[in-house]
Parts: sequence; structure tokens; C-alpha cells
Amino acid sequence: MNLSFYIAKRYLFSKKSHQVINIISGVAIAGVALATIAMVCTLSVFNGFKEMVAQQFTAFDPDIKITAERGKSFTIDSLTCTKLRALPCVAVASIAVEDKAMAQYNGRQVMIVLKGVEDNFTALTNIEAALVGNGSFTLQDSINSYAVPGIGLVSSLNSGIYHVAPLEIFAPKRRSKVSMSNPASNFKKGFLHSSGVTFIMNQPKYDDHYILTSAKFARNILGRKPNEATSIEIKLNDGYNVAQAKRDIESITGSDFLVEDRYEQQKDVFKVMKIEKFISYIFLSFILLIACFNIIGSLSMLIIEKRENMETLRSLGATDDIITNIFVFEGSVISTIGAIGGIIIGLAACLLQQKYGLLTLGDNAGDFIVSSYPVKVEMGDILAIFGTVVAVGLTAVWVPVKILTKRFLNKDQ
Repeated sequence: MNLSFYIAKRYLFSKKSHQVINIISGVAIAGVALATIAMVCTLSVFNGFKEMVAQQFTAFDPDIKITAERGKSFTIDSLTCTKLRALPCVAVASIAVEDKAMAQYNGRQVMIVLKGVEDNFTALTNIEAALVGNGSFTLQDSINSYAVPGIGLVSSLNSGIYHVAPLEIFAPKRRSKVSMSNPASNFKKGFLHSSGVTFIMNQPKYDDHYILTSAKFARNILGRKPNEATSIEIKLNDGYNVAQAKRDIESITGSDFLVEDRYEQQKDVFKVMKIEKFISYIFLSFILLIACFNIIGSLSMLIIEKRENMETLRSLGATDDIITNIFVFEGSVISTIGAIGGIIIGLAACLLQQKYGLLTLGDNAGDFIVSSYPVKVEMGDILAIFGTVVAVGLTAVWVPVKILTKRFLNKDQ
């Protein structure tokens, strides 16, 4: 065992002549532990919110989405689609046609995102779990095309879930001259009948703007060719690694297409959450640094008490570096004990929050998707927290200990 570390351990756990040193050491350990608990709980809550948001996306967004690298749409290559569906990782592959349009009902007009999908959209996503109404997820039949709007859009149009009259859908005519004398001629018009259902995603992006319908109707109203699409959406088989699946798909699609997983499809949302988590981590690291000042106070008093011991060690042949390292190790042991204790208590608190939801979102918790703070512990965060606590603790004590020990050793000469 390292001599400096062995002596540091004896100093920490042995009885001091001044009881206040033991008290200050205990306060230092408690301060580091509290800062560590705050880091574990805070980062775990951010992970919980991230997972909660990701679960909400699963009802609408596919596992993998393929779009054109440049432009809004692309021509569907039947050979490429066949290769994609033949991949072992692909469970369902579906074509979608999506663009902005305008919906009108009884004089009310709302800008919408019209998304035309194939009949296998229910196998692609968990959309049926988000449906409300007594109808069914019907996109078209031999006569009519049907709308499955978001609940917010139903409210904006004041159409109700079971609208008697069809929705009027308007989209600009593509590749045609604009007529200023007859503006109505610049738009293509179509009708969508009620399917008797609406979807609720609890996300304004979808609920307030999206209407799902058949790909055939969307192509017609948006002026797209029969072999044209804006995306190919893929559901992966259970157990397949998303990163590996992306690489397999990219080997087929090539560089002209953008292949995105669910997180990348919502990169703006997750980027904000990632930045918020990082900023919280930085602020908590500063709080940890302040807590480590208690360690400096404890070591300062210990150095004063052990002046005679330092002189004895020097007489026995110990160098100044060995003596200095004793107190550096002492500070490191204090921060390590605080880190381990804080992580254990923090994990216990997260487990209790997961099981019992002790910390709620307040009196208006019923207005949120969850009533209490969601928590998810990630091992990468725990390792990062432990490394941060030890590193900050070592950094906080290194320079002060060097200065103090040098000062007292010089006095003894």
C-alpha cells in the first residue's frame, strides 16, 4: 500500500486531539454527498423527461425515416423498396406523402400538414392507441377519402369528430402559372369525409396541425406523381440495434437520402433537453466545488495539528512530496466517500420516486401527462458524476494543500 495513502487513511479515521476536526471532516463529507445526490437526482429527472417524450413520439413517428437529402420529395424506386423490405431488421416499410395545405369547414380556415399514408400505417406505428371516437382508422374506400385529424385541429375547425359535411382541402397547384385575376384557380380542391376518429398525441405539433389520409388523395391534391413520395417510414423488428439498422439502410439508399432515427427526427426538442441537462450539470459542478471548500478547512486544521508528525516523518526520511501527498490523499478520500455515499442515497431516492412518485408536479399535476417527476437512472451519468466529484475534490485541495504544507514545513526548518 502507498505510504502516503496509508497514513492519510489513518489520519481520517483516527481520533483527533481537537474534536472539531472530526466534525469539520464529517461536514465536508456531507457537503460533497449532498451535491452528489443533487447531481444524481437532477440528471435522472432529465433522463426521465427525455424517455417520457420519446414514448410520446412512438405513437406517431417511425423508428427510421428516410427523406431526400435535397428537396421535399423523391421518386420511389421499386427495387430500392424491395431491398429495404428484405432487410432482416425491417418489420414494416411504408411510403408517405406530406406537405402543407389548408383545411376549411363551415367557413373556418386553418393551415394544416396533410400526411398521406398507406394502409399499413397502423402496423408501422401505434396510432390506434391514440385514437378517440367510435369510428375506425379508415383512409379511403372505393368512393371517398377520409380524414383522421388531430384533436386540436378538430377544435380549431369546430368540426367535431363526426363532421357531417366533408372537410375542404386546398393546396397550391404545382408547376402552373399564378392567376391574379382568379386566385381560386391557383389552388386544387379536394374533400375528406369523417372517419369518426381523431388522434390525441398531447403534442401541439401533431394535434393542432396534422391530418392523416390516404397516400393516393395526398398525391392528387398536392400535385405529386404516382411514384413520388416525401418519405419512407420504417418499423424495426424487436431486438435490432438502431445504429446498425441505420447503417444497413444507408448502404441501400446511398448519400442522396437522409436516414434518421426517432431522436434525430425530433432533434430540436432533444437538443434543447440536452443543453438544459448540460447547463444543470455545470451549475451543480460549481455547487460541488463550493462544497469542497469544507475539505480545505478540514485539511488546514489537520495540517496544523500534525505539524509534529510531519517533522517526525521528515526525520525518518520522508520527502516533502510524500508529506504533501498525505493530505492530498486525505482530501481525495473525503471526496470519494462523499461521492459513493451521495450516489447510493441518490439512487435510493430515484428508486423511491420511480416506485411511489413522492415528488409531484404540484397542484396542477392533472394538467400534465404524468403527475410526478419521471426518473430514469443511466449508468453513464453515474460514472460521469463519480468522476466529476473525485476530480473536482482533488483539484480543489491540490493547490491549497501544496501551499499550506510547504509553508509549515519551511517553518519547521
